[in-house]
Amino acid sequence: MRLWQHPISVDAITTLSADTAVSHLGIEFMEVGDDFITARVPVDARTRQPFGLLHGGVSVVLAETLGSVAANYACPPGHQAVGLDINANHLRGVKSGWVTGTARPVHIGRTTQVWQIDMRNDAGELTCVSRITMAVLAPQ
Repeated sequence: MRLWQHPISVDAITTLSADTAVSHLGIEFMEVGDDFITARVPVDARTRQPFGLLHGGVSVVLAETLGSVAANYACPPGHQAVGLDINANHLRGVKSGWVTGTARPVHIGRTTQVWQIDMRNDAGELTCVSRITMAVLAPQ
């Protein structure tokens, strides 16, 4: 079953994210499936913390980007999704390469959505898991 309520593509999401924190950090959208979105962030001078690891906040930015984009494309026409809560568990440090995140729905309701975002390093090892809760706002 296709989840999306609006036309969605990697190109559309990339265009939407131009000149935002997403593009500034080098986040690249990779794939849109029937019920998931994937993007990656480079581990480089823009995204490392002073000790040489991917900054935990950047992992959260990747998670929130994926969850927010997914939630908005899963909303009925005229509705908007906004973040209520996000959490992240950092499981493994990353010093170089890319971290790729995949957002999948846990719950799609009338007034809330919950998305799970799993992030992995280039070796496929889980580096961070995040969950975001979104409020679905009706048209005003």
